[in-house]
Amino acid sequence: MKIVMIGAGYVGLVSGVCFADFGHDVICVEKDVDKIEALRAGRIPIFEPGLEELVSKNTLDGRLSFTTDLTDALDGADAVFIAVGTPARRGDGHADLSYVHGAARDIARALKRFTVVVTKSTVPVGTGDEVERIIRFENPTIDVAVASNPEFLREGAAIADFKRPDRIVVGTEDERAQAVLTEIYRPLFLNKSPLIFTDRRTAELIKYAANAFLAMKITFINEIADLCERVGADVQQVARGIGSDGRIGSKFLHAGPGYGGSCFPKDTLALVKTAQDHDSRVRLIETTVAINDERKRAMARKIIRACNGNVHGKTIAILGLTFKPNTDDMREAPSLSIIQALEDAGATVRAFDPEGTTSARSMLPNVIFCNNAYEAAEGASAISLVTEWDQFRALDWSRLSQLMAKPVFIDLRNVYRHEEVTRHGFSYHSIGRSA
Repeated sequence: MKIVMIGAGYVGLVSGVCFADFGHDVICVEKDVDKIEALRAGRIPIFEPGLEELVSKNTLDGRLSFTTDLTDALDGADAVFIAVGTPARRGDGHADLSYVHGAARDIARALKRFTVVVTKSTVPVGTGDEVERIIRFENPTIDVAVASNPEFLREGAAIADFKRPDRIVVGTEDERAQAVLTEIYRPLFLNKSPLIFTDRRTAELIKYAANAFLAMKITFINEIADLCERVGADVQQVARGIGSDGRIGSKFLHAGPGYGGSCFPKDTLALVKTAQDHDSRVRLIETTVAINDERKRAMARKIIRACNGNVHGKTIAILGLTFKPNTDDMREAPSLSIIQALEDAGATVRAFDPEGTTSARSMLPNVIFCNNAYEAAEGASAISLVTEWDQFRALDWSRLSQLMAKPVFIDLRNVYRHEEVTRHGFSYHSIGRSA
């Protein structure tokens, strides 16, 4: 199949290269000339394990290419995917659909034959209807079928998620679109990945409902962690106990500093706004959003309490800046709120992240960025693990104690055991555990 991917960001690039790796011919289209030239030269704008190698391989094999010319790319295409950004709109929190609508107009002007137009971007319910309306308004004579095909990719594991998905959701009642998308995803039939066909609006809501439920699950265990600290229980054992129930499941039950990233914050907020617009409030999700926003600064207060209630004039070391490991994504990362609150309290922050430093520099202008964990710890009155990168799982505590002004460790990801850290003379503080 010939596939056109509009947008070479996270979703578009990962989806495009994986389709190419299946054997399809894929053209990624971007208006940004510099970005296209960088991709042609093999420079990948995001960090995702395995992505650079797949881009290089499929480009060399001739199945993957990059261009700014949508009209030429659409010539003979079987399907065109819209994979542009839908950030939260400033002022009201609704999803900003201007890029999606712009892509729809561009497609309408460039199409010459029947093509399946597929929305891959995360969009509110009813967006597919508007995409179809725009295309038919701009080009009344063109024959198109508009479908929804939401992505379910975890940053840091996106390639595996794409190639071995739990499910593939396709929203369309057009038999021609169903046939095209069935053929596009046929390489996954060997893995028995279920292909779920629904109407467009249901597919759009599935994506938002899935992200909101996972965000709610994270927030639930974070609140249970707070209760565990008050009553002397262990949140990790609570999570293990309830996660063993097949109706609940063990995933997303890891207490921490709150969720962040490019999806959960904006998607939960967009679902709240959509529900309000349709006079059907989702109060559980509204509360989830509010709790998560508050939790990030609460983690800064936890660090301050570990420093005897005062960090003014002190240096605090932060390990991990990205919202999760194996990505360079700083969007809505808990570290941003934590560091801002520490700086508001008069602290100097030294930080290290394996991949996020470049993105973080503009967001955290007062932070001293370091080359490793031990450089960050120099002269620090406390060190806090915020993002659980693998290289932070076996720290040299003897070395750290010699570098630091005071041996205080705040483990916001519960990576370590209490006795493992305290035997080196450290004061140890974790999430939802009394010891």
